[in-house]
Amino acid sequence: MVHLLLAVIYLSFISLGLPDALLGAAWPSMYAGLGVPVSSAGIISMIIALGTVVSSLQSSRFTRRFGAGRVTAASVGLTALALLGFSLSGSFWQLCLWAAPYGLGAGAVDAALNNYVALHYASRHMSWLHCMWGVGASLGPYFMGRALTSGQGWPMGYRWIAFLQAGLAILLVLSLSLWTRGGGSREGPSAQPLTLTQVLRIPGVMSMVAAFFCYCGLEQTAGLWASSYLTLEKGLPAETAAGFASLFFLGITAGRGLSGFLTLALNDQQMVRLGQGTAALGILALLLPAGGEAASLAGLVLVGLGCAPVYPCFIHATPDHFGAEKSQAVIGVQMAGAYLGTCLMPPLFGLLASRVTPALFPAYLLAVLLAMAAAHEGLLRTRRK
Repeated sequence: MVHLLLAVIYLSFISLGLPDALLGAAWPSMYAGLGVPVSSAGIISMIIALGTVVSSLQSSRFTRRFGAGRVTAASVGLTALALLGFSLSGSFWQLCLWAAPYGLGAGAVDAALNNYVALHYASRHMSWLHCMWGVGASLGPYFMGRALTSGQGWPMGYRWIAFLQAGLAILLVLSLSLWTRGGGSREGPSAQPLTLTQVLRIPGVMSMVAAFFCYCGLEQTAGLWASSYLTLEKGLPAETAAGFASLFFLGITAGRGLSGFLTLALNDQQMVRLGQGTAALGILALLLPAGGEAASLAGLVLVGLGCAPVYPCFIHATPDHFGAEKSQAVIGVQMAGAYLGTCLMPPLFGLLASRVTPALFPAYLLAVLLAMAAAHEGLLRTRRK
């Protein structure tokens, strides 16, 4: 039964990734028909992100009251409904309306699943499960591409993903009895839900939130701006640059598969440091003044491989750092910090690139990486006291 539940959770992580890249894949085909400028995608993205922040902060209360299984099933169902709403939308304001429940559903399921896996399964499963997120994030654009090339349009791409999410929601409802069982649980005694102020006052939480903020800022900035940097500063053709940039995500996905095996020999803190060191090597390769295509290719792959273990191991270590009874509340706040990093850091680099120069890309990544490493080491010092 434990293995059956794990299979369901793996599917849930694939489901979590499926919609994440849909908007980016579909937007070039959407904005003209909606009568809005291309930049309007940022408004939808921000609404989704704000919804994830709100639901992440409330995840502890919902999970303690209803259980991780019910919260996950309801959240996936809400996401399916929102995606169906996207597919039926004929105007920009309707997309903005449906973006709110999509964000609320995504944030709740993310926090609930991450905490459940951190409590009940070994670190290798956290890495492999986040690898499954990468699989989902890769499959979403594939389904959208099939819908577009077949002439059915972007609404059908959203509809296909909505039906897949609805099917998973039904599967989750049928599996609810399995969620009370689990191997290797680190779950502690029940406690009253913590307020945001109480969580932030726990020693080390602010350092952990800062580390999550920086990590997602690094990952999202690299993913969004790598292609532009390679084209504008390295002189690569746009098609080549796009292919190179995709290797960053491939590095994350493959790296998380590999990290699952490495966790058999290394603990979470060692994995985080290994990832940070690997990412630093990749950034240094991008900084090489005489670096050509080979250095750029190696740099992006190394940054992706370096990012791979950091996020899963951050999460898996949370119950050890703060206690199992507080982990859901802390992970919810960490998720909120992560989504804020996703919202703020890529646009900040875009501002620097337009006002100063895109050549700051590797230096910006390095500064964010160093800030993340400092926050993580600060957490470890705090928790050792």
